[in-house]
Amino acid sequence: MDTVTNAFINEDISSPAVLLIGSKGEQIGKIATSKALEYAQKENLDLVLVAPSANPPVAKILDFGKYKYELEHRQRESRRNQIGADVKEIRFRLKIDQNDFNIKMNSVVKFLKAGDKVKVQIQLRGREQQHPEYGITMLQKVAEIIVDCGTIAAEPTAEGRNISMLISPLNKKELTISEQRRRGSDAKNARAARQAARLAAKGLDASGKKLENKEKGYKDAKK
Repeated sequence: MDTVTNAFINEDISSPAVLLIGSKGEQIGKIATSKALEYAQKENLDLVLVAPSANPPVAKILDFGKYKYELEHRQRESRRNQIGADVKEIRFRLKIDQNDFNIKMNSVVKFLKAGDKVKVQIQLRGREQQHPEYGITMLQKVAEIIVDCGTIAAEPTAEGRNISMLISPLNKKELTISEQRRRGSDAKNARAARQAARLAAKGLDASGKKLENKEKGYKDAKK
């Protein structure tokens, strides 16, 4: 076990089998730990238990050195943001419809922008407890959505029947950079839309080629 992250890695994993998540987040499924190690070694990466208390444990292929560095950085940021920051908790059911998911995500974003930490918890019920990797996949989706206003302070971990992840708000500098990137992307898309409209008005497509007159072609076909 690594003493900094408390994570079991590679040959330290004693479980005979794991639910494996690939290096790109793909679900590989339940396989022997020895086979999972082979997958990791082929990519020159590590096998890390991300949910050791699950049955079977959930492991992910990743660069442990990078993972450890990012975790330590997040922990430092978390300690700096600890003073004056409340921890809000948002719970998701695994079988949640898109509308409810969007409503809860709006709450997560609102709390982060207000400077609060958010603990996102995926509730596993009944047979869902046999597939904790689905909960981790949902948390990965949450992480992708909040990238402009938050950062992962604690990676997904199993808590009894549930899986949770702690998100910290971006500091002011990071938030400013993120906002500048978003505005730059919006401005680029707006310029592209205006250019396309100007070309269309001249009867040209995006590459500058003349558009075909579909109405004329239709009338010629009728003749």
